[in-house]
Amino acid sequence: MGCQGRSLFQVETVATGLPPVHYPSSPVPAALMITSPCAACKILRRKCSDKCIMAPYFPPTEPAKFTVIHRIFGASNVTKYLKELPESHRADAVSAMAYEASARIRDPVYGSAGFICMLQKQVNELQAELARAQAEISSMRLQQAHLRDLIVYTDWRWSFPSSSADRSIGSYMSQATAYETLPSSSCTGFKYNEDSSSPWESLWA
Repeated sequence: MGCQGRSLFQVETVATGLPPVHYPSSPVPAALMITSPCAACKILRRKCSDKCIMAPYFPPTEPAKFTVIHRIFGASNVTKYLKELPESHRADAVSAMAYEASARIRDPVYGSAGFICMLQKQVNELQAELARAQAEISSMRLQQAHLRDLIVYTDWRWSFPSSSADRSIGSYMSQATAYETLPSSSCTGFKYNEDSSSPWESLWA
């Protein structure tokens, strides 16, 4: 509020205690305002205008990028492709052309197709390896489930001794087996005499 009616010179002097410094508003030299041409125009040795369609995608610091693309596709085709595409897709198109041109220089016969085939082969091998690993995992899980069921069943048999019938059957079978293995001489005292008459016959005679 106390600054009303004062000039800018007076306000700055009061605030800092020092007289203001006036910076000259001299124009920028014309030599500094001249921008470098884009890499495409520089290599083609032509004037780079403000509306150069290649300037946004081939800066002066990347001459090798345009050199590779120009060698494979040609500058006229690059300009044609960029004009046919919307501005939002031009950067991706230039990146694709740069990749394709580099691949074609490395492999003049197959270009990027050879690299794509190699990658597809690696993908197929990895998919087969993944399928084998999944099959092994399924088999191991199945074996683990069977083993777990067997352990549970064994624990159940030992935890419930209600199988007394099973034990009695087992005892009977063991006795029968022992009887069958006895020698024949041990049973001679029980041999039945067919000629002798029964003692009950003399009693009832």
